[in-house]
Amino acid sequence: MAETLLAVSGLTKRFGGIVASDNITLDVRKGELHAIIGPNGAGKTTLISQLTGELKPNAGAVRFGETDITAMPTYQRSLLGLARSFQITSIFLDFTALQNVALAVQAHAGHSFSFWADARRDPALNEPALAALARVGLQDRANLVASAMSHGEHRQLELAMALAGKPRMLLLDEPMAGMGPDESARMVALLRALKSEVTILLIEHDMEAVFALADCITVLVYGRVIASGSPDEIRGNAEVRRAYLGEGDWERAHAG
Repeated sequence: MAETLLAVSGLTKRFGGIVASDNITLDVRKGELHAIIGPNGAGKTTLISQLTGELKPNAGAVRFGETDITAMPTYQRSLLGLARSFQITSIFLDFTALQNVALAVQAHAGHSFSFWADARRDPALNEPALAALARVGLQDRANLVASAMSHGEHRQLELAMALAGKPRMLLLDEPMAGMGPDESARMVALLRALKSEVTILLIEHDMEAVFALADCITVLVYGRVIASGSPDEIRGNAEVRRAYLGEGDWERAHAG
């Protein structure tokens, strides 16, 4: 059995009287794609924000590898190998694809942005940036200004920026949000290729994509884990079906 790379134990987050994370415990094993699903308002993004250090839990612990990162700031978690993509892209629209990824390489290396004009010609930044673009299929778009790229390409670019730091784990928050069928299919193919190279924790509403990709699925409802297991185990779980009753995505994912 693969070693546990991320271990979450008793994680609890309250906002006033609302319990957004209710004693969450889960393990993500090295080399797997672990999906977190749940109806709207289940607390999925709150969970991932605690894993990256953007939100501090009220209770519980998070370990990454051998390190307790519960109180560690975001930048230190990034240096340990945790990389996150967001529901809303965070790219520089006036920069080329290559410049965006080179900035990510530079940030991970801890260099200052003050010498960006010179950095544009620095092979130590551009070579790994080009490699990251190639991994997501954007090598031919390297010199295109980001504002001229499609929404799907923006999501690929953001993934390249996350990969630029050579992470041990990717935390992906709805990477297919806003995509059409063709773009979603390309992203599924990309994530399927990447899962052999890097551990992935995926939050996604597209149930077809989740069941096509995931090795393990954890289901959140009102901030609480109600089930965790293989896709077949989750597909047959009565409590999960009740949680999704009336949600079209679940029915479409299991049609036929």
